[in-house]
Amino acid sequence: MEFITSFNFTFIFHLFLLAFLIFNECHARETRSHDQSLVLSLTQARTTIATPSSVKKPSEFMDMMEPLREVRDGYIITLNLGTPPQVIQVYMDTGSDLTWVPCGNISFECIDCDDYRNNKLTASFSPSRSSSSLRDSCSSPFCIDIHSSDNSYDPCVVSGCSLSTLLRSTCYRPCPSFAYTYGDGVVTGTLTRDILTVHTSTPNATREIPKFGFGCVGSTYREPIGIAGFGKGPLSFPSQLGFLQKGFSHCFLPFKFANNPNISSPLVVGDLAISSKEYLQYTPMLKSPMYPNYYYIGLEAITVGNATAPTQVPLSLREFDSFGNGGMIIDSGTTYTHLPETLYSQLLSVLHSVMTFPRAEEVEERTGFDLCYRIPCPTNNILADDLPSITFHFLNNASLVLPQGNNFYAMGAPSNSSVVKCWLFRSIDESDNNYGPAGIFGSFQQQNVEVVYDLEKERIGFQITDCALAAASQGLHKT
Repeated sequence: MEFITSFNFTFIFHLFLLAFLIFNECHARETRSHDQSLVLSLTQARTTIATPSSVKKPSEFMDMMEPLREVRDGYIITLNLGTPPQVIQVYMDTGSDLTWVPCGNISFECIDCDDYRNNKLTASFSPSRSSSSLRDSCSSPFCIDIHSSDNSYDPCVVSGCSLSTLLRSTCYRPCPSFAYTYGDGVVTGTLTRDILTVHTSTPNATREIPKFGFGCVGSTYREPIGIAGFGKGPLSFPSQLGFLQKGFSHCFLPFKFANNPNISSPLVVGDLAISSKEYLQYTPMLKSPMYPNYYYIGLEAITVGNATAPTQVPLSLREFDSFGNGGMIIDSGTTYTHLPETLYSQLLSVLHSVMTFPRAEEVEERTGFDLCYRIPCPTNNILADDLPSITFHFLNNASLVLPQGNNFYAMGAPSNSSVVKCWLFRSIDESDNNYGPAGIFGSFQQQNVEVVYDLEKERIGFQITDCALAAASQGLHKT
């Protein structure tokens, strides 16, 4: 999950230094990987501003359909930016607004990114190689938003505009460099505009989005790969494409398809994503008065296995306090679902009481997961992997029985006729989590589930689906 605040460029050095000291002295690295998860903490958000009038209305625009490629820690969308188009791969992230790409093949620098040295997924964007690239101006609504300013003059003052030109609205200096912070990283760069080419729902058809706004990032801290923000703010991907009053959907392939170039997860944006989808179970989007740009849902209870009574959850997972904290975020940028420590401990106890397999404590110590078991491998076509199901009960009587593979996952190849599987959930320390969401519904638990973000009716729908079959039906499975 990627909650954001922005600061003027003059604070970058202090921000980097503070982040370096805090994260190196106080926290262990949580990478986006099979056995660890990345959680980006909420720091600050601001009320959205109006979308520029140049953005096309949904009725003027064709549906968009893009493939998502699964990697070890998320889902990658390919951006075609510039003239001629440069192909850049970035994370698809419903927990942030800004779309940014690495800029400069030689000059791009990522601090503390050793985990990714041998996992370079994306090229860098070069503005000099695009005839349509331009730096955004200080008076642009996007520039004002990325600098989190309530005074539209501020970015232009930082740019060096005089008071007389500000009053006459005659200063069009470039938007100042920005620093955009995540809970576990920082990116710095310049706000840029260029042509974005997307695929429509018509086979082999594309559409150009002129003056698409994105961050051209030259330096990052623990953020080696770009991000396409799918939040609800004016900078977000669906907002700039004119779909903020429609919606989008995705169907994430399971982990076993990671790095498989022959099949992709379907991402659909526009009317096609939300029309004729009444067969899904829907839960309302909750509105946080403090953090309006993120997708909140309310969790009422969790059922483990065939329990006669579900485990009740804290009110904070479906209600907000007076400061706007609480609720559960649904987020493609967080790998595993995170629950408050008290609830998490209750579920650990319930799961352990119904499990009959031997614990693999040495794997728990190595991976950091709390429940790992040695599961016998299936023999003679008999399924020995009889693990308890987990059902999430959301507001509006929407229940989702998580697919079997979304709870426990194999930590390696079978050995001695058994395989070690770990429960892939995480806890949130309630004493440290006094702001932001109370829980996070991560992408691993969304695998093999069609998830529909119906922005028109302000609801989120779920339906268990074989996402590989869905991908094949949409021509996303290469043979």
